[in-house]
Amino acid sequence: MRPIDQLSHFVHDALSAGHGRAEIDAALTEAGWSRSEISGALGSWAEGDFRPPVPRPRPMVSAREAFTYALMFLTLAVSAWHLTSLSFSLIDLWLPEPDGYDMRYYAYDSMRWSVATLVIFLPAFLWLNRRIQRQTRSDPARRRSSMRKWIGYLTLFLAVMSLAGDAIYCLYTFLNGDLTLRVLAKAGVVAVIAGTILLYFRGEVEDGQAD
Repeated sequence: MRPIDQLSHFVHDALSAGHGRAEIDAALTEAGWSRSEISGALGSWAEGDFRPPVPRPRPMVSAREAFTYALMFLTLAVSAWHLTSLSFSLIDLWLPEPDGYDMRYYAYDSMRWSVATLVIFLPAFLWLNRRIQRQTRSDPARRRSSMRKWIGYLTLFLAVMSLAGDAIYCLYTFLNGDLTLRVLAKAGVVAVIAGTILLYFRGEVEDGQAD
């Protein structure tokens, strides 16, 4: 039996025997268990006078759920990338570099590829996201999904890193004397897309924590 399972069984037996939480806490502390281990073990059982102690619900992940969330994350990442690429190509056409290489052919080719990708991946993301939201409303237990939290925090991390990289690039071009309307327009696109994703998934993560 793993140590963490031994701890959980001990807390269960101690609560069943009528020992108070403070008493159990003191005994475990004296035995050398860490504060996080003790809090986690005690937090696994609901407070109250009912005997035996009632377990609190724990997040569970099924293979189907992991597949759904991973697919949603992939479709979001691909959609965000090609939405950014499409926007950059439009900016290259609207704000061409003076005396620069003619980027029109490359821009049109890139736009066709991005549009084709978005036609497939963006509706897929919207459908998956709507499906997950509908399942979450019908079964609130899904809000405790550890996969939901991992995907949410991973998305937040990437969005924050994109915003940080965007700000660094703007500052670099400014210090280098190359800050132009074209650069600002592209930086604005990244900021809007990453910021929108950040705000949306921050709400998702906070909603899961509230439960």
